[in-house]
Amino acid sequence: MSTFKNSEGAVIVDRMIVVIQENKQFLSDIDGLIGDGDHGVNMNKGFTMCREELDNTPGNLAFSALSLSKILIMKIGGSMGPLYGKMFRGFAKELEGKEEIDIHAMAAALEAMLSSVQSISPAKPGDKTLIDTLSPAVAAFKTAASEGKEFEVALDEMKSAAISGRDSTRDMVAQLGRASRLGERSRGVLDAGASSCCLILETLADTTKELLES
Repeated sequence: MSTFKNSEGAVIVDRMIVVIQENKQFLSDIDGLIGDGDHGVNMNKGFTMCREELDNTPGNLAFSALSLSKILIMKIGGSMGPLYGKMFRGFAKELEGKEEIDIHAMAAALEAMLSSVQSISPAKPGDKTLIDTLSPAVAAFKTAASEGKEFEVALDEMKSAAISGRDSTRDMVAQLGRASRLGERSRGVLDAGASSCCLILETLADTTKELLES
């Protein structure tokens, strides 16, 4: 199949919630090396609250992503709540009203993720933030789509770019946030935001492929 139903896509957000819950300690541990050490805790709190919300009021992929967005924006402090909240809001709004989601709809939704984050953050590639994961991942997917590649191939290329982007932050010096105060001492550690973003995009890729194959 080259499309999947929005109504069946809620499982994508379900899986994202699980992967954040499972990696709560990992994300806090790496954040603790150069940051506040609460990234995993905060992400887990927001995503778990979303799980409770969706258990009471389930919906399609767009609805689920919008629910997650609202909780992250309203309930989670720090920088990551608003950043991820905006990211999922952009994704959700782009998919609202679409019964079937194809490669072009997904490309637009991913682009909306990136532009939504950029609308409130000055971060650019190389600053050691989630942008180092998100930007190359979105670019890889859009390039694959524009070249006429299959949906599944575009997802694989997005996932590979996300992993490479995350890994690239290890050798970067943080330019924004608390970690930027450490200067060269921030080098040698993965960025927590880039790492959580990678988990989200990997889950998006893997679960979407399952939907396309079903």
